[in-house]
Amino acid sequence: MTVTVLAILETDFRPEKALAKVMNDRLQRAASELQNVHLKSLSGRGFSTDDLVIYISYNPKYKIRFRIVNDVAADIEYMVAECCGRLGYILWKTNSVAVDKNDLFAF
Repeated sequence: MTVTVLAILETDFRPEKALAKVMNDRLQRAASELQNVHLKSLSGRGFSTDDLVIYISYNPKYKIRFRIVNDVAADIEYMVAECCGRLGYILWKTNSVAVDKNDLFAF
């Protein structure tokens, strides 16, 4: 299994730009650590050859949140949620569903 963790960087920090650099660096370190340390066992033998893609970002209160963005088995989702929960990350919930206009059919 190929594990990829992408940091979605915040571009709207106020009032200081120095804070933005510190927070974005922290998020990139967290993404690298999650991928290369905490979820390294998923890239070993015994797992499927599918990909696992996780986004991490900040919520409005600057807590790190995570979201699995592709379809994976339920046991993998559970394992990722447990690992992220131990790290203090929260589940990234969304209210909208992205729809590609090319996927719509005209009747």
